Amino acid sequence: MGFLDKERTIAGPGFNRWLVPPAALAIHLCIGMAYGFSVFWLPLSKAIGIKESLACSKDMSFFAEIFASTCDWKISMLGWIYTMFFVLLGTSAAIWGGWLEHVGPRKAGFVAALCWCGGLLISAFGVYHHQIWLMWIGSGLIGGVGLGLGYISPVSTLIKWFPDRRGMATGMAIMGFGGGALIGSPLADKLMKYFASDVSVGVWQTFVVMALIYFVFMMAGAFGYRIPPSGWKPAGWTPPAANGNAMITQHHVHVSKVWGIPQFWLVWLVLCLNVSAGIGVIGMASPMLQEVFGGHLLGVGTKFTELSLEQKGAIAAIAAGFTGLISLFNIGGRFVWASCSDYIGRKMTYVVFFVLGFILYVSLPWSGAAGSVALFVTAVCLILSMYGGGFATVPAYLADLFGTQMVGAIHGRLLTAWATAGILGPVVVNYMREYQISLGMPRESVYNTTMYILAGFLVVGLLCNLMIKPIAEKHFMTPEELAREKKLAHEQASANPDVTVSAEDMARIGSGGSPLVLWLSWAAVVIPLVWGISITLQKSAVLFK
Repeated sequence: MGFLDKERTIAGPGFNRWLVPPAALAIHLCIGMAYGFSVFWLPLSKAIGIKESLACSKDMSFFAEIFASTCDWKISMLGWIYTMFFVLLGTSAAIWGGWLEHVGPRKAGFVAALCWCGGLLISAFGVYHHQIWLMWIGSGLIGGVGLGLGYISPVSTLIKWFPDRRGMATGMAIMGFGGGALIGSPLADKLMKYFASDVSVGVWQTFVVMALIYFVFMMAGAFGYRIPPSGWKPAGWTPPAANGNAMITQHHVHVSKVWGIPQFWLVWLVLCLNVSAGIGVIGMASPMLQEVFGGHLLGVGTKFTELSLEQKGAIAAIAAGFTGLISLFNIGGRFVWASCSDYIGRKMTYVVFFVLGFILYVSLPWSGAAGSVALFVTAVCLILSMYGGGFATVPAYLADLFGTQMVGAIHGRLLTAWATAGILGPVVVNYMREYQISLGMPRESVYNTTMYILAGFLVVGLLCNLMIKPIAEKHFMTPEELAREKKLAHEQASANPDVTVSAEDMARIGSGGSPLVLWLSWAAVVIPLVWGISITLQKSAVLFK
């Protein structure tokens, strides 16, 4: 397995740094299907009955349902996979982030492919034998580990290849995670329809095919990773002066110290609160649009509870288009906001997120009461762009504050904030909605208090962001500690002191190479993404009819 060693991934003269983003996208577009896994819930809830769900007997215990093979699963049981995805993503990234820094992105990407694709195959076996616990272990547990490793695998590498455009580089990769469902969901839908028969809903076959496709793409991405030699910088680029921007450090913090640094916890809260607010809206976007506007979506002044079944079906189609539209803003925001942060700074970018976000959240009850669908949709789309932008901007924020040496591992620990937000946001929205409905509140008004609570989250997030200051000198690694860490990380200049890269060769690293290879690499990830976006736009068009 020597071909996975970090030393074998050090770039040589003629390697173009623009080959690294498509390698990262190849992995992120695959694992991003985690966002679209709900496409399997309805078919799997009819895996035994085929046409209609075959419910388990009412006296059957939950434990018995887990092993039952003669009745269908509840969607609530399947939904645990979604929860496990993001809890395991955060925890596995935190646990193995330091390992990733030492072994390099290729080995981490390789293991991520084995876990994610292997998890899909185990899930296929579980569906075939109708054992939901196998799906929980396969996709939920093992696949969740693959998510964590795959998600953070390119972060440190991209930041080192693009010190001049940290936000843009990480934004491109993390954009792929948001776009994975745009490709995976319609692909899964087409495959399930192809494999469906009188005795099968086509899910296990779809899992197998997607596992094989994803394995090819993720392996291509893992083996496409290269890391720059120690000391490399883009031709013509000069690092910013140490006193040019106090928020961008020239030193490095060891990952083992971040738990005790106040700035880490402030950034943790910044991400957690931004994601909690955004994910709360994502989880209820479709029912919220339908219940707030009801018949107004069809041009009639009828409340949601007064609509006929046919009318509810019509507005459900409009809401599905709305869901597709906000997913596009989620993706676009990851690239646009992260790129903007290269110019206005990470701290100011988050100030915009929180201030503009607060205004948009408190405007939603007003636009709903006024019956303005256009203002409501615009506000939610902007909110989701900042939700995605928060994910894409935070790796560069960490690199500015903590240095680049172990930013991947630090980012991994920070993702525990995502795992927390994945529970906090939906709990606030769902329980507040149910509580207010139980009090007899009209459905068009049940989200008002929730939006104000989420706006309060953003106020707290803004205060945390404003409190972030440069890291104290005592937290940085000494030159001796940094040299020791570089040796553990198998960086060429330290691990092989007798091997040096000439200035001429160093200048030839990062650009050049075969234009054909570069174009083909980008085409391999852009074409599927454009296909997914086009399908989403077609579905979203119903919103504007």
